[in-house]
This record gives sequence, C-alpha cells and structure tokens, in this order.
Amino acid sequence: MKSLCLLIIIFSAMGLNAQKWEKNYDFVDDCICGLSKVSKNGKIGYADRQGKEVIPLLYSEGLTFNEGLVAVKKESKWMYLDSTGKAITEAIYDDALGFDSGLAVVAKGGLYGYINNTGEVVIPLLFSNARSFTEGLAPAASLKGNWGFIDKKGDWVIKAQYGFVDNFASNEARVMKGDKVFYIDKANKVLHE
Repeated sequence: MKSLCLLIIIFSAMGLNAQKWEKNYDFVDDCICGLSKVSKNGKIGYADRQGKEVIPLLYSEGLTFNEGLVAVKKESKWMYLDSTGKAITEAIYDDALGFDSGLAVVAKGGLYGYINNTGEVVIPLLFSNARSFTEGLAPAASLKGNWGFIDKKGDWVIKAQYGFVDNFASNEARVMKGDKVFYIDKANKVLHE
C-alpha cells in the first residue's frame, strides 16, 4: 500500500511539474517522439517532457513529429528538422507533409515530389499534387490534374485517370471518375460502389 501511495505522489508531482511548464506557452501539443510542439506569441518550437526547449520558438508553423522528423515553416518556406533541432533540409519548400513510410511529400514551384529521411529528393517533383504513402502506394496527380497511384520509385502503378482518390486502407481505395464514386483494389479492379 505504501508503494502505491508513493507512486501516486510521484505521478501527481510529475503532473504538477508538467502543468507548471506548460503554462509558459500559449499552446502545448501531445508529446510525440519525446517532444511536444509548443507555441508562444505566434512562434512554434518543441520542448521535451520536462519543458526544456530542444527546438527554439523560431518558426511560424510546424507539424508534429513523425518517424523522428518534423516539417517547420521558417518565414515563408518549409524545411525539415530532426529531434535534436538539426536541419536535414534548407527552408526551400512551398509545402511539406509529415514523414510516412520513410518518405515525405514536398512541393516547390507548384510541383510535388518526395524526400527521404536524409532530405534527399528520391521521387522528383513532377506531380501537380501528391499525398503520403499507405500500403506501398501514394495518390499523385499528373500535370493534367488527374489522380492515380505511384510506387516508391515514382512509377505509376495505377495510371492517372481519376478526378479524386483516397489513400489505400485495407487493400482498397475510394476513387471518383466523372460523377461516379467507387472502390478499387491495387490492380485497379473495381470492388464495389
């Protein structure tokens, strides 16, 4: 019983300390990868569980960490940082998504592509839009604006032919052609409406 009481006191004290440092910010997000996104006076940074700022409040926007990396907006451009605050890219992107399956969507000059976790462009910026990978495929739009699915090499697995597509989930994706909405499998076979 004494050890249970001691644990309750310890956890209560931890909660009070967390609440204390959280009050120093206008916003504190959930802790992901050991860091919480924090903001104050319109600037974004990241603090550890004890409230120590690991990444200073220097950014106008920021995503949550995923796969140990985060996209932050410095002035008008996006860049990526690791969990120590070290930049893995320069602030050169017009848009950026979080990492998923080892890749992140980036955009520059109206074109989208993908970088890996070292910041190297591994799928060239050749698409008019793109989204994250799920189940080995990612929705991407051709320069004409039609959507299809690419693999991690950037090759079309399902050619760009749809007005809209969702990510794959449980081996099926919702797509739209004209005014018709239906579900396809990874071989582009219609499963159901």
